[in-house]
Amino acid sequence: PKLLITDERFADISMDAKLLYSLMLDRSSLSSKNGWLDNSGRVYIFYTLEQIMQDMHCANQKATKLLKELEIKANLIERKKQGQGKPTRIYVKDFAKNKSNVITTGDPIFFNCR
Repeated sequence: PKLLITDERFADISMDAKLLYSLMLDRSSLSSKNGWLDNSGRVYIFYTLEQIMQDMHCANQKATKLLKELEIKANLIERKKQGQGKPTRIYVKDFAKNKSNVITTGDPIFFNCR
C-alpha cells in the first residue's frame, strides 16, 4: 500500500517491516475468504517465525525484530498467544483508519465478516 511509503506516520518504520506488513495484509484477505474468525468476528492469520524467515530471506533475529517493530513501534499488528503447541494468532490492523500522528485504533481488523 502506497500510504505506508508516503504517509508521515510511517516514516520511522523500516522498509522491511512495511514489506512484512504487506505480506500480512495479503494473508488477511485469504483468511477472511476462508472464514478464519475469532469469537468476536475478527480475522486473524497464522504466520510463523519460520515462514517469515523464509519469505523475507532473513535470520531469526531479524524476523523477531520486524514483528516487534510492527507490533510495538507501529501498532500495525496484535499478537495473541494461544497456549503451548498452538501457533500465535496475528491480527492485522487497519493502517488507514486513523489520520493522527499516532495510530490509536484498537480495532485489529481490516476485514470484518459479520
